[in-house]
Amino acid sequence: MSPKPKVLLLGDITHAHSTWNSLSSIADLIAPESTNRTDFIAECKAGKLDGVTVAYRTFDSVSITGLFDEELVNALPKSLTFLTHCGAGYDQIDTHACSARNPPLRISNVPTAVDDATADVNMFLILGALRNFNSGMHALREGKWRGSPIPRLGHDPEGKVLGILGMGGIGRNLKKKAEAFGMKVVYHNRRKLSEELAGGAEYVSFEELLRKSDVISLNLPLNKQTHHIISTPQFELMKDGVVIVNTARGAVMDEAALVQALDSGKVYSAGLDVFEEEPKIHPGLVSNPNVLLVPHMGTWTVETQTGMEEWAIENVRLAVETGKLKSPVPEQADL
Repeated sequence: MSPKPKVLLLGDITHAHSTWNSLSSIADLIAPESTNRTDFIAECKAGKLDGVTVAYRTFDSVSITGLFDEELVNALPKSLTFLTHCGAGYDQIDTHACSARNPPLRISNVPTAVDDATADVNMFLILGALRNFNSGMHALREGKWRGSPIPRLGHDPEGKVLGILGMGGIGRNLKKKAEAFGMKVVYHNRRKLSEELAGGAEYVSFEELLRKSDVISLNLPLNKQTHHIISTPQFELMKDGVVIVNTARGAVMDEAALVQALDSGKVYSAGLDVFEEEPKIHPGLVSNPNVLLVPHMGTWTVETQTGMEEWAIENVRLAVETGKLKSPVPEQADL
């Protein structure tokens, strides 16, 4: 009888324990001894993880392995052919280095499991930033009622143009929520969506979106092309008093440029769930009363995180049983 394949757990299972444990019928479930990158690479090179065919990783497991960059990918056991990531965004993983391995390291994510919860936070930030709730909430906690001077009057969402930059699953979910508040939605993607997926939203160029939107929502993945896609030249194209919201990844926007745009009044207010150097936050954002800050809680619900774990575990099961993944990342579609 041949030995069971090994599955490596990088990070923790928080909710779907019974589903994870059920994998023990088809695989040996193991975890690394290491607690930092140097030791993890040494553990790999010493052959202690040989025989592992699938690894399940969480966003927080970066504290154990560091980034899945070329150095780490080349140190992994040769037997490892599948990496199932429990998250929608996978900018911690160098997909090119994974694809260049022989055999390739095939990656999956959980592309739509996060859509509803992230779009909810998105809408919360849009409303909070438009209505300028942040300064009043802070004054109230300090025992100063609305504060002195009192906060600037906010704005209603009705009739405002919402520009969605990157209308994938989260952006399309946000579109429906925003329309319920009377907003008109325009969007820009690398490619125009089908009429069915666009659902009536108007496709515009990147520059047109910047010029005509009252509120801009960043919903695009972070990669080399999108790093700092919003910086000083883009702020200059926007309407005076624009509201900007980011629930994607911090580094798609130049935080220093945002601080300048807020200080000048070009940007009326901002709502941010993600930051360039998490958990560090630019002091100019922390000190500005017109910025609504949330500590990366877009998927911070029991239901969503359970769904993400179940999805990623399903990718593990399929990899072990069929040699295929439920949701391979787009960059490896041709593998």
